[in-house]
Amino acid sequence: MEATLENLARQLWDARRLGHTIDASECDLPKTVDEAYAIQDALVQLSGLHRCGYKVGSTSKEAQRLLGTDEPGIGTLLGPYVHASLAHIMIAPGHMPAIEGEFAFRLGRDLPSRLEPYTMSEVADAIDAVAGAIEVVGTRFSGGLAGKGRLLTTADCGVNIALVTGVWTRFSGQDLRQHAVTMTINGVEKGAGTGSRALGNPLNVMVWLVNHQSTRRVGLKAGEIVSTGTCTGVDPVQPGDLARADFGTLGAVEIVFKV
Repeated sequence: MEATLENLARQLWDARRLGHTIDASECDLPKTVDEAYAIQDALVQLSGLHRCGYKVGSTSKEAQRLLGTDEPGIGTLLGPYVHASLAHIMIAPGHMPAIEGEFAFRLGRDLPSRLEPYTMSEVADAIDAVAGAIEVVGTRFSGGLAGKGRLLTTADCGVNIALVTGVWTRFSGQDLRQHAVTMTINGVEKGAGTGSRALGNPLNVMVWLVNHQSTRRVGLKAGEIVSTGTCTGVDPVQPGDLARADFGTLGAVEIVFKV
């Protein structure tokens, strides 16, 4: 990797772990999707942390409009930033943090990279469990999420801050398209939606991810988890807030944001 791109990876990792932001106008930025993923991969390596799965973003029209993109993208989930509900999480206001209610899947077996695309039935058969989740998102580039575009978002680890999951339920092909999700912050209802908001079906997101990773010669492994994109929109949060996403029969997910 070029030294300039590796330098950006280091700046982004330092900004994530230390809570500050960097100015995109002063950086050598990725010019292609491959460069953006190379920066993300370098960031993960610099962190020295265990990868426990992926988040898929920009799976709703609203999220695509906000970021200025027309396609999904992937961010690596790093172990210390994945929690179970009820989670207490520290956030940096400069990262312009926000929350999204979404479905998460856990794989029960490997889906190795291959030339032939995976079908939905193959992917569904590999899923072990499903859970409600809240993803906390925010950018390490100054100025917030709006208009950052796919390349900067991808380089910045999919703008993931943290992921909090609820109780894992055995997955047996449940249809999540009309499964409702409601988000409240400090008891006030905010975003709401259904599973269909994520590429029409959270399973569509899984199929997209598996085949996208295959083209990159990266497979998925048993035990890894995948969050599939917002069903509730993007709601800003700040230290002191209590966020709660209600997934009905899948239970609720809660986060207290530390002051």
